[in-house]
Amino acid sequence: MTGDLIPGAGSAEPAPSPVDADLVVSLDGVGVRRSGTALLHGVDWQVELDERWVVLGPNGAGKTTLLNLAAGRLHPTTGTAHVLGERIGRTDVTELRTRIGLTTAALAERLPAEERVRDVVMTAAWSVVGRWRESYDPADEARARALLDQLGVGTLADRTYGTLSSGERKRVQIARALMTDPELLLLDEPAAGLDLGGREELVARLAELAQDPDAPALVLVTHHVEEIPPGFTHALLLRDGAVMAQGLLHDTLTADNLTKTFGLPLLVERNGDRYTARAA
Repeated sequence: MTGDLIPGAGSAEPAPSPVDADLVVSLDGVGVRRSGTALLHGVDWQVELDERWVVLGPNGAGKTTLLNLAAGRLHPTTGTAHVLGERIGRTDVTELRTRIGLTTAALAERLPAEERVRDVVMTAAWSVVGRWRESYDPADEARARALLDQLGVGTLADRTYGTLSSGERKRVQIARALMTDPELLLLDEPAAGLDLGGREELVARLAELAQDPDAPALVLVTHHVEEIPPGFTHALLLRDGAVMAQGLLHDTLTADNLTKTFGLPLLVERNGDRYTARAA
């Protein structure tokens, strides 16, 4: 593990435990405090290479904090966090972040409205927002166009980003997150603000991605079970910074677990590979 010290004789620090090579994310007793407030506490969570996780919980549950930990953008206050085999706090996070694809509302707001769509995607290769003087080769442009095609927005490659609908922008943002061929893809509420048609188009594209064996490990944050795409395998439920339940999707998304998580009696229905929830 990059940056970890191997204690010698007389060292007060025990040797770090080896991290399973198949683990993309490994959190052990993780807590995060900011300004005296516990945002997460006692979180144990592991994501393997071929897993697709959805993280559910009410506002303030700690979902975005958890995602920022997994993205290497936040250090734990207590416990240990390993991402892609590297221990957060003891590794070069600048290098680590190049191996992680991330979509967030904060990043989306920084994307220039006047930028061509293909450039919005392609600039991820240099980890910049807005094309300037950096150079790209034909392979970069081909990959950007292929990713836009994969997300169903290939015909928009030469449009300006600001002319797209909300749903089209969300899919362009995911294409951008995939540009560097990441080992881990983190999606923070990608369907937020979409109408029904836009949501269903996005869910369908995410389902294709989830079922692609060559896709990276996926973690999707949402408030709504209706936004879980087919192909997702596991669920983590958060409330007040603590894990309420986690495990295989079908075992975890129960009425009891969601009732505890959202603090309201809920009924959960499954229709094929899709879920709905409503007040009991």
